Amino acid sequence: MVNIAVHGVGRPERALDPGEDERWITVEQFDRLLEAVADHEDAHLTFDDGNASDVEVALPRLVSRGLRAEFFPLAGRVGERGYVDSDGLRQLVDAGMDVGSHGWERRDWRRLDDRQARRELEAAPQLLTELSGRAVCRYSLPSGRLDRRVLGRLRAAGATRVYSSSRSLGSGSGGWLQPRVQVHREMDSAWVDGVLGAGGFRRGLGGWWWG
Repeated sequence: MVNIAVHGVGRPERALDPGEDERWITVEQFDRLLEAVADHEDAHLTFDDGNASDVEVALPRLVSRGLRAEFFPLAGRVGERGYVDSDGLRQLVDAGMDVGSHGWERRDWRRLDDRQARRELEAAPQLLTELSGRAVCRYSLPSGRLDRRVLGRLRAAGATRVYSSSRSLGSGSGGWLQPRVQVHREMDSAWVDGVLGAGGFRRGLGGWWWG
């Protein structure tokens, strides 16, 4: 399985954080990615941060191609300008998409104290569960960073699957902890072919990532 992480698509509806523009792609790039993914049964799309483009741009294109994906919003940003709101989360679920948690805000989970960890790993999925109407028990690691303490906390929180873009994960990793490759604003057809082709996931992981 090749897991591909998308962030924003099209024109942002908010001011981006420093460096965040590097992981935004155009609608045209996204359409080319979907065309390629539709031909690969072992390709799986995920979306981080909960940008408004998840519902406004990505969702109708996924539905029209009969594709499913997982969406990992930041719980603390739901309803803010440029991010999905509770209605958008319901639209994702109603369309057959899965919703997981990217935490409450952008933080390095390796540096959380116990109170912060409860907010990021427990309060965030609880809120997303309430808003989406679907149990949230999968996680996408912010910036892909992890260590044994983070993984232990995730298991204690009841995580059923965790996605990371850590270099320590090879293409053969599977099951509970899943590797991903991150799209980048310079993504082109050659990059997509490299990721989806034979041995391409290792090549993709050697390129760009961000959580």
